[in-house]
Amino acid sequence: MQQPAPPDPRALTFVQGQKPPSHDAAALLRSGLLANPAAIPPRFFYDELGSRLFAAITSLDEYYPTRTEAQVMRDHLPAIAATLPVTGCTLVDVGAGNCEKATGLFATVQPAHYVAVDISTDFLRDALLHLQRRFPSIEMCGVATDFAQRLELPTAVPKGRRLFFYPGSSIGNFSPAQAVVFLQSLRDQMHGGGVLWVGVDLQKQKAVLERAYDDDLGVTAAFNKNVLLHVNRLAGTDFDVGQWRHVAFYDEVAGRIEMHLEAVREVEVHWPGDRRTFRAGERIHTENSYKYTVAGFEGLLAEAGLRSAGCWTDPKRWFGVFVAEPR
Repeated sequence: MQQPAPPDPRALTFVQGQKPPSHDAAALLRSGLLANPAAIPPRFFYDELGSRLFAAITSLDEYYPTRTEAQVMRDHLPAIAATLPVTGCTLVDVGAGNCEKATGLFATVQPAHYVAVDISTDFLRDALLHLQRRFPSIEMCGVATDFAQRLELPTAVPKGRRLFFYPGSSIGNFSPAQAVVFLQSLRDQMHGGGVLWVGVDLQKQKAVLERAYDDDLGVTAAFNKNVLLHVNRLAGTDFDVGQWRHVAFYDEVAGRIEMHLEAVREVEVHWPGDRRTFRAGERIHTENSYKYTVAGFEGLLAEAGLRSAGCWTDPKRWFGVFVAEPR
């Protein structure tokens, strides 16, 4: 059996983009731990272990978004791709993870360039090296960057027609106001008539939503608690993960899933220069995930200066893939 051609080093580049210095991350984390209520920004989930745990979450029966989005793309990809021309573009995979979702687009989109963007440097590098062996003819670029507020692509990324691909309902981790700012940053970089494909988790029954974020195997709990180990390394804290439990619930008024870590007993956490005592039952807020209606998300796109060119959903209307372009 013929082996795949080795990757051409000229066709693969890796760029360290915006990433806060470790002392800034430490200051941000310590400030969040002293807030009332305490909070840890969700971008700190994604150290190498956190990235691998999230990849495992996407395989769980309870976690419907991944397989439902995959169904939408499988059933409607030709129609999605035909809405606005994208063939031969630069495919920018935002929050690329293991790059597998974007890989499924290659045959249809036929990108001239593939740009994988993620915060987890080592995980992204490994994924791209593997992908380059499978697709040696596509020029690839990895951008390790923190895009918690805006995405700023480095100059190494071609400025021709770009397809921004933002799957997995990660847009829901932003508040609606933050999402508008983030979407505006994408719009500002749509040189030559760019296009956005974005996956959005839609509103549905509370029980379905809560099971997706609190699975029976406890993988999501491990993902949530792993953030404490990451904080220990970055901020010098002394969290003991055994003293915390995972909590997830749907706030129907706000239209969002909330994830927290709750102290199972009174615990004192120390870090250089300070400490905090958490009462039994006191929580650290780690993530929000907003759920939208189709009309509600189209309104959000309009606020960001984007025009919705269509939305495709699964038969249950649990998940939507939106296509948008600058207005």
